[in-house]
Amino acid sequence: MFKSFFPNPRVFFPSVVIYAAVCVFIWYSFNEQIGAFLGFDLSPKEPVIGLGHFTTDSFLLFYLYYFTCSALFAFTWYRLERHPWHWWSISGSALILFATYFSVQVSVAINNWRRPFFDLVQQALQNAVGSTEEKGTPTNTPEQAAEYSQTMFDLIIIFAEIAFLAVFVFVLIRFFSSHYVFRWRTAMNTYYTAQWETVRSIEGASQRIQEDTMRFADIMENLGVSIVDAIMTLFAFLPVLWALSVYVTELPIVGEIAQPLFWAALVWSIFGTTLLAVVGIKLPGLFFKNQRVEAAFRKELVYGEDDEDRAQPMRLQELFADVRKNYFTIYFHYMYFNVARSMYLQADNIFVFILLLPSIAAGTITFGILQQILTAFSQVSNSFQYLVNSWNTIIELLSIHKRLLAFELAIRDKPLPEIEQVAT
Repeated sequence: MFKSFFPNPRVFFPSVVIYAAVCVFIWYSFNEQIGAFLGFDLSPKEPVIGLGHFTTDSFLLFYLYYFTCSALFAFTWYRLERHPWHWWSISGSALILFATYFSVQVSVAINNWRRPFFDLVQQALQNAVGSTEEKGTPTNTPEQAAEYSQTMFDLIIIFAEIAFLAVFVFVLIRFFSSHYVFRWRTAMNTYYTAQWETVRSIEGASQRIQEDTMRFADIMENLGVSIVDAIMTLFAFLPVLWALSVYVTELPIVGEIAQPLFWAALVWSIFGTTLLAVVGIKLPGLFFKNQRVEAAFRKELVYGEDDEDRAQPMRLQELFADVRKNYFTIYFHYMYFNVARSMYLQADNIFVFILLLPSIAAGTITFGILQQILTAFSQVSNSFQYLVNSWNTIIELLSIHKRLLAFELAIRDKPLPEIEQVAT
């Protein structure tokens, strides 16, 4: 799965983690010194509203730093081991990471836009609050209405510019990542088919090469980009949520704590992830077994097309009974898993409002700040809840990984996992 596409995976992936950690440490520790040396102005400024957000000195320095670090890493591995898929696996991964980070920054730009726009909405509507006049009667003077209208229209144009950029980046990421993942599937297909004489007798060999590699590639396209997006969102929105916490001084029940929104998002998300992981612990194994019983049933039917002694009714009934038993077991375990997941996600819809009740009631935040907090909290919370939101897909990926891993163990003539040794 990995050695076909990445150079020496046992060394490559730890090197990625270590190198990335070092680069992140250097950036957050010395970016101001690096910027000053190169002539960039990184002094604190108010957030830039609009497309100028992406061309500030801090962004230009990051672009230069990221591509320099990526090029050094790719060149080093090119010198160490010239893998046939080197440029797709390393340079392609770096490009997807950068594009995903950029798309997250689009969300940050939109969140910066929310404060001035919704504060302006609050100002325009404040005279109408509590008005006893007839409905539909203007509460602002014509001059005020014209000024509010023009300013809000200008802000809407700025939003449209950011939104068009978001669409453009999203399309490019999906287009490139689709090609990237298909190259990965191509690498796996080339590797496995070269071993066909060795693996042709393994149960479900044709399915594992054709269907499992296809599904693995499809899931990695969606799941891989999503997990990168979740990580990048955390890097982008945690500082935003940390900064917005100054507007919220206390939480219900807990009272006053430092950075309450940050810690509330962290604790709530870890709770949900742990809950779903514990409740759904049996599902990956059941999906893996489901592949085996389905493959056994399908295989007997295929043999029956050419051999009249195969696919007899009694044998087919026995095999389908195994399919039926496994599906009913999956349905049972999914029942309580879905109950836990649905209850948690429904509670998540109102959790942030419960946190903000004291601040809203005290009037310590404006409508624009409220919108920023809701968006930032949602982004951070959803990123931490990645396992919760993607659990079904992760379960399917784990089952496919188990099948391909067992396939590779058979190729290397090593003992199969215990679940593979159980007769279907």
